[in-house]
Amino acid sequence: MKSIKRVSLLVGLLFAILSNAQIKLPRLISDGVVLQRNEEIKIWGWASANEKVEMTLKGKKYKTTADQNGNWSILLNPQKAGGPYTIKFKGKNQVSVNDVLFGDVWLGAGQSNMVTPMERVKEKYPDEVANANYPEIRNFFIPTLSNVAGPEKDLPAGEWKPAVAGDIIPMGAVTFFFAKDLYKKYGVPIGIINSSVGGTPIESWISEDGFKEFPSDLETIQRNKDENYSSQFTTRPPAPDVQPEIKDEGLTGPIKWYENEYQPKGWNNYYIPGYWEDQGLRDLNGVVWFRRELEIPDELVGVEAKLFMGRIVDADEVYVNGTKIGNITYQYPPRRYTIPEGVLKKGKNLVVVRVTNSGGKGGFVPDKNYELTAKGISVDLKGEWQYKVGEVFKPFRGGRRGSGYNQFWAQNQPTALYNAMIAPLTNMSVKGMLWYQGESNTGRPKAYADYLPALIEDWREKFNKPNAPFLWVQLANFQDVDYLPTESNWAELRFSQFKTLSVPNTAMAVIIDLGEWNDIHPLNKEGVGKRLALGALKLAYDEDVVHSGPIFKSSEIQGDKIVLHFDSVGSGLVSIDGEPLHRFEIAGQDQEFVWADVQIVGNTVVVKSDEVPRPAYVRYAWADNPMGANLYNKEGLPASPFQNFDNDELNQLPWQGKKAAVILTYDDALNVHLDNVIPLLDSLNLKGTFYVSTFSEAFRNRLNDWKRITWNGHELANHTIFHPCIGKESRPWVKPDYDMATYTVQRMVDEIKINNILLEALDGKKERTFAYTCGDFTVNGDDFFIDELKDDLVAARAVRSEMHTIDQVDLYSMDSYAIVDASGEEMIDMVKKAVETNSLLIFLFHGVGGEHSMNVSLEAHKELLEYLKQHDTEVWTAPLIDVAKNVKAYQSKTKTK
Repeated sequence: MKSIKRVSLLVGLLFAILSNAQIKLPRLISDGVVLQRNEEIKIWGWASANEKVEMTLKGKKYKTTADQNGNWSILLNPQKAGGPYTIKFKGKNQVSVNDVLFGDVWLGAGQSNMVTPMERVKEKYPDEVANANYPEIRNFFIPTLSNVAGPEKDLPAGEWKPAVAGDIIPMGAVTFFFAKDLYKKYGVPIGIINSSVGGTPIESWISEDGFKEFPSDLETIQRNKDENYSSQFTTRPPAPDVQPEIKDEGLTGPIKWYENEYQPKGWNNYYIPGYWEDQGLRDLNGVVWFRRELEIPDELVGVEAKLFMGRIVDADEVYVNGTKIGNITYQYPPRRYTIPEGVLKKGKNLVVVRVTNSGGKGGFVPDKNYELTAKGISVDLKGEWQYKVGEVFKPFRGGRRGSGYNQFWAQNQPTALYNAMIAPLTNMSVKGMLWYQGESNTGRPKAYADYLPALIEDWREKFNKPNAPFLWVQLANFQDVDYLPTESNWAELRFSQFKTLSVPNTAMAVIIDLGEWNDIHPLNKEGVGKRLALGALKLAYDEDVVHSGPIFKSSEIQGDKIVLHFDSVGSGLVSIDGEPLHRFEIAGQDQEFVWADVQIVGNTVVVKSDEVPRPAYVRYAWADNPMGANLYNKEGLPASPFQNFDNDELNQLPWQGKKAAVILTYDDALNVHLDNVIPLLDSLNLKGTFYVSTFSEAFRNRLNDWKRITWNGHELANHTIFHPCIGKESRPWVKPDYDMATYTVQRMVDEIKINNILLEALDGKKERTFAYTCGDFTVNGDDFFIDELKDDLVAARAVRSEMHTIDQVDLYSMDSYAIVDASGEEMIDMVKKAVETNSLLIFLFHGVGGEHSMNVSLEAHKELLEYLKQHDTEVWTAPLIDVAKNVKAYQSKTKTK
């Protein structure tokens, strides 16, 4: 009875609250708001259930009634650009929204480079910061919020601010310059909604509905909704009653190392800028102090001054003449400190910097500004300093140093930022969307090619604007320059961004010439904003402009050359610096890239190299920092990095688009494999698969040699630890301990799993293929063991002399031909048959030039390999693991269809 009364009381209380509810507007609909011009828009809010709501704008009244849940909305007919206006709302209460403008509203989102405010770039753009006067450009910045449980209806904070001196400082620099270009051209108000969080992945920004093609992410989303799950990570253990002991010698003595009275002893020379690992402090994580005495001009004595200490990895505290003038706790912000009046003195002035670093290289980032300035006078701070180590951090095992618990980073979880920072905006009409993100996804760059189109589709659907212009910024050049062709996750992610241009009504700002090698947050935000604005002019305003640099369209092989065709050539292709085109790479079927000789011919680029007589593949600007990439159009816009192939797409074609696939496998870890086979394979740039039993003497005696072959792309594969076989009359060499007729399934499974671990210790790879020893599928009679290993193995090779088309291949029984005394001509005929039937052919070799009774001559083996190399345009020769992945991708695709 008591429980019924309690429920009745709660219901009555809830009713009373709702009946007294008043009109409430979303944070976005507030003073200074910019609303989208020239299209029907929704004005929405909340009130009590069934409350009548009246809105007045420009003398016209609009009426509606809230629903049972208190939600209401009013559709407003298209309005011309202009203002300011006041919108009044009347219900049980009255609310006014003042200074309302109609113009164009753009959503800007992403991570730190979209966040980066004008304050961060004020030294680069001092006139903009000091004299900005664009009251009709308005910015709504959303503070960092996250929610893994579900979408929020409104924002807890935020306000519209004009781009004028004083208010422009917190505005995102990219979006300011973007808006400025549009405003200067059209003279209409521009509203920017900046919803960005530094260091976050794209998955955080997609709604749950947007993950319908990503089952593993959907599982994570559901798991995160369980508070019992997430709380086990977020619960911090109780803080100790006592503060941790200070161990930094610079702070523990009677006189601190930053004080003027301190007399330095045992300090060593150091050159700023530079990292301490490069100046004699090997692998040091800890606290290092730096000091320098400066003579300053008399004009600077006693005045307020600016101290620039570039960028410091990671945290720092800066003292001048014993006075602390500032500190920053992480590596990315520029160090710009104000020295108060009266601190600088005549004669010598002491500058001390205390630097703390817990991982990687610590110290002072090169190519940054290190100076003391005032009254137009600059004192250079680069050069000789002195350093002394204050504390050395002991290596921390088992987790993040000093954390003591597993932290759950909600903002990095799928949907978390969408729910809190995008969902509350979706009733707002926008002109288009800007996206600057990707740095946090460079660890899995290929997946970005699926995530970015999913985000675009998701947002267009949620904002009810199926063809909204969507513009993004491609990753800038960053990190050290490579002077040889190399693989690059940053290039892979740029290529994923490039491929997303296939989504209609999208554009990409290429900025591989606007980055900085030593700063993930480059300062040239004006160039980025202007290039985004060009995309907006083209897509959102239907202007006839060249909005992009050259975009690779297609390629054709002409003998020893590859001819490249481009879209967006504008007035023509050029080398922007007048030098020969750089950063083009060319390769044959083996994808071993070399620098290419390149020429512009009309609106095409012709690529060749004497090292690659039969070219197949081309890459451009394929590096973290492709310095020297100089293909542009005459409008001065850089070509996007690209490659003329996509391994993921190739992998969905039978034999990666070739007529047949050949796998060269070698069993039993023989010395002749290292001495005879590997040199020949490497000379022809072919890759083989080597099935090894780690207990074998030939393997144990030459571990370093087996490890070395993996560096060149050969596959080390699993042949169990001991190479067990079922004992038969024909197998007198089978040892009783390794007679599979006496094995259990568990023993066999354990041997194979342990061998996987041993091989991983050698080559660092987790994926592995297996070969049935002696072709035996069972242990102890009829007990099959492979079903218990399919989660641990990609595929398994059997021994049966058959070829199969790609749709017929059984990944856990891939048939092979055991070669004994075959001639080169006989093996080549087998390859020809595979080509005729579009089949897979697996060769199984033991002895190659000796060391085994199952032997093939060196001459015959060489003849086969040379034939495979000469016919690599129609025969794909690859390790078994690569072919197995091709089979799996193709069969999955056809099964799905």
